Formats: sequence, structure tokens, C-alpha cells
Amino acid sequence: MKVVIVGGVAGGATAAARVRRLDEHAQIVVFERSGFISYANCGLPYYIGGVIEDPEELTLQTPESFYERFRIQMKVHHEVVSVHPDRKTVLVKNLKTGEAFEESYDKLLLSPGAKPVRPDLPGMDTDKLLTLRTVEDTFKIKSFIDQNKPKSAVIVGGGFIGLEVAENLREIGMDVTIVQRPKQLMNPFDADMAAFIHAEVRKHGVKLVLGSRVEGFEEKDDGIDVLLQDSPSLHADMVVLAIGVQPEAELAERAGLALGRKGSILVNDRMETSVPDIFAVGDAVQVKHYVTGEDALIALAGPANKQGRIAADNICGGDSRYQGSQGSSVIKVFDMTAAVTGINETNAGKAGLDVDTVILSPMSHAGYYPGGKLMTMKVVFEKKTYRLLGAQIVGYEGVDKRIDVLATAIHTGLKATDLKDLDLAYAPPYSSAKDPVNMAGFMIDNISKGLKQWHLADADKLPRDGSVILLDTRTTAEFSRGHMEGFQNIPVDELRDRVGELEAEKPVYVICQSGLRSYIAVRILEGYGFEAYNFSGGFRLYDAVMNDRALIEAAHGCGMDRQK
Repeated sequence: MKVVIVGGVAGGATAAARVRRLDEHAQIVVFERSGFISYANCGLPYYIGGVIEDPEELTLQTPESFYERFRIQMKVHHEVVSVHPDRKTVLVKNLKTGEAFEESYDKLLLSPGAKPVRPDLPGMDTDKLLTLRTVEDTFKIKSFIDQNKPKSAVIVGGGFIGLEVAENLREIGMDVTIVQRPKQLMNPFDADMAAFIHAEVRKHGVKLVLGSRVEGFEEKDDGIDVLLQDSPSLHADMVVLAIGVQPEAELAERAGLALGRKGSILVNDRMETSVPDIFAVGDAVQVKHYVTGEDALIALAGPANKQGRIAADNICGGDSRYQGSQGSSVIKVFDMTAAVTGINETNAGKAGLDVDTVILSPMSHAGYYPGGKLMTMKVVFEKKTYRLLGAQIVGYEGVDKRIDVLATAIHTGLKATDLKDLDLAYAPPYSSAKDPVNMAGFMIDNISKGLKQWHLADADKLPRDGSVILLDTRTTAEFSRGHMEGFQNIPVDELRDRVGELEAEKPVYVICQSGLRSYIAVRILEGYGFEAYNFSGGFRLYDAVMNDRALIEAAHGCGMDRQK
């Protein structure tokens, strides 16, 4: 059996090695357009920032090491320019010599990946505008910095790549501004959770221009102007374009393969395309979202590697199935870690799901053990069924651990209420006897048994005419430093003695700093016959979101994010 693989990075390299492990005698040829195989896409920004110093560390394998270990021909600087399913051949061009030749196959695997989105805007041809996708792109950016010593950069796009590049450029001392058309960074997160990411980015000196559309670029004064719609232009020494990626599926389209969303390659759960003996994996393919079941494009390394293994199994006569992509991901944001899995509240609403959320701010480990730090966790679940749909966490320690537990819970079909029953490891330096994941489960279990909540979206809708009681149960000192309009202050520890100050026939909307004291207050009030509602997330969440919104609005139209 002869297997030809187009693309030698995550999915392609994984598939090649798996085919070899399953079939010692298969002939395997991999064509990779760039000069590198099996490289760490996710590590590329960290070479620019000097965190990864040796460029060889960016490549997990070389063509030589791959051949030595697996006897697989890895042909770099070779581009497959067409596929001919009728005669089971591909036309290949040697990019160094210009030579073109045909290569036959019994099984063909397409793993072309995705390419950076490059909109049709004026000034896109300037050499001061760069993108980051391949090792060569990384070297180009690093060389530009080394040769030109730029002092400022504008990053267009606030997703994973944009945020990581911004951090690394900032770490080497550059003045950095991120421009993003939506009014938040990191769209997998809801806006309330993104507010914490914004605060961390601003704290490290990165300026944010959110809610602004880029209309073009113009070289000026030995630098480049980023032209914004309805706002003054931004001037910088360089620009990195990171507004997303799109499937690189032109090869499949020309070969007559069926396409999916945004021109992606359509595959079934065996990673088979519409043409017999042709498989496809990675960022170029359409998948099913594991939570919603809807068609999706999820460009992440984990799914690509799993798909490569599954395709290889099926190429070798097996029957492996891809169950869908869940979108689990994590990112370092300066000192902070932010992670997400499943779907957020915003996208759940767009999918027509009736959902609720809990937001909590637990410590990363036992409070009495030194060094614990707060994290903020948001868990999304379906109202009637309590099906667990997604989670987002931002914090400093233990975030990755908790998101992986929640991702596993979603994958195995646990209900949100089941989180309370998970038997998770505990020692004071690492967790609490009631782990944050368990705490989320306790909160959702309380809701399932009748506990009432109110949310950030309700804050402006609450009547201030006296028809309801608005109660802040923090200490007097906390209340004096800031509170919601119209709220009165009775500290939770005084509530039993002062409950007579409240009119029993009126519903009570309660808030505290994080949601814990207000929960205790709600239970006290319920014991006295009140109808009481607990604010999800606490004043800490409210304050973070309100400050963030004020900064975004102040920056909009000014061309820069003014610090408070």
C-alpha cells in the first residue's frame, strides 16, 4: 500500500507515524510546502519574544529524524498543486528546482491546514505588515525586529495568535496596541469573562482599541498607519495581522471534493472525503461540534492530531471514528491563565439553547496555605436538563487542571449537578477539600432545588422605585469603596439582627463581593419567609465588567485605550 500525505505538520505527521506503526511495509510519502515538518505552531510567538531561544526547539522532528525512526519520506519544499482522483495521482512541484512530477497513491490524506485571513484592504502589500502561521513567518518577524529595531507594533486581531504575539512583543519592550473589531478579545469567552483578560493585558501596558474596524494601511514617516473606520489612525513601526484563519482547501476544491462551511473540506466521522480513498484532517476540515452537534471549524492542534490518528487507522483497514471537537483550549496571558471548553453563554443562546450559568471566584488552593490566588469560573448548563455545556476560567494557578476536569465531564455526558460528586485530589498546596469544580456543582445543585439567582444582565433592569429590596451584604468598608446604585448595606453577619428593617412582602435581590456571603444571606432570608435572589459572580464581577465597558467606550473613537 502506498500512502501519500499532503502536509507534514500536526495532522499529517501524526497520520504518517501512525500508518507506519500499523503497517511496517506501507510506502509513505509526505509532501510539505514549507521547509519544516512537525513544528510547534503554538510555540511560534514565544520564539519572537525570546522565551524559546533555540529555533531548533520549534521543530519536533526533521525530515532526517523522521526517516531514521519511521522510514517515511518527508519531502519539504514540495507543493502538491493538483489531485487527480480518476488516476489516483497528485501533481507535485519542487519549489526549489521548479521541477514538476506526478506521484501515484493508493490512499491519499490531505492535511493542508489553514492560512491567515488577509482581507482585501488598501496597503496590504507593505513589508511592514506581517502574519504568523509557519516557522518561516516566525523567522521573518524575528528578522524584521532584529534588523529594524521597531519600538511600536499594532496587532490587528485579538484571538490566540494576536494575544500571544502582543504579549511577546511587549516582553521585549515594544509599545503594543491591539485592534479588534468586536468589543472584546478572545471570542470563545463571554464578554464578562473577557473583562478579566482585558484588565490583565492593560496592566502590562498593552493598549486596546476594541470595537474598531480596520480599513487599510499606509506607509508613513518610516512606519505604517493603521486606518480605522470612524477613528483616528494608529501609527506604528510594524503591524501583525492576526484576524483569524481560513481553511486551505483550494486543492480539494479543484479535485472536485465536496466542501463544507467557509470552503472547508467535508468529511465523515472516519475522516473520509466525498471521493473514495481520499481522507482529510486538521484545520482544513469541517467537523461536528461535540456539544451542539452543529457543523463547525475548530482550528486547534489537539483535534488535528486525533484526526490524523483516526484517518491512519482507517487507511490501514480499521474503523475509528471522530466524535467531534469540543473547543477545549488554554492560553497564557502574561501572568494570567485563561481557559475554555464547550460553548459559552453567548453561543449557546445563538444555538437556541435555554441556558443558565453560575459564576464563582474560588481560591486555587486551600485559603490557609500560603500563595493561593483567586480564579473566576463560569459554568454554562441547560436549564431543564442540567446538561453541562461549557466552562470558562481565568486565574493564575490551577486553571488548566480545572478546565480539563470540566472538559472531561462534558465529554462523558455528566450533568452539571454531577460535578458535586466528583472525587478530586486534595492537598492544601493544590486544592481545597471542596474543589472549585465541586463548588460549581454545589451551586448548580442548589439551583436545581429552587435557589433563585439574578445575573449581570438584570442589573440595569431592577426597579429602583422601592418595589423590590436591593441588598448588599458586604462589610460597611467594602460598601463604601463602591456599590451598585440603589442598594442598601446590611453586612451578612448583622442580617439576622436587622431583618426587621426589611419589608417581608418584597422580593430581595442580594449581592456580596463574590457570591458566597450573599448566598448565606439568601438562605437566612428564606428562613424568614422572604423571596430572595443571589447575584451570580458578586460585586467583583460587576465592577470588573463595568470598568472594562467604560474603558472600551472611552477608547472608541480616540484611537487608543485610555487607562483609568
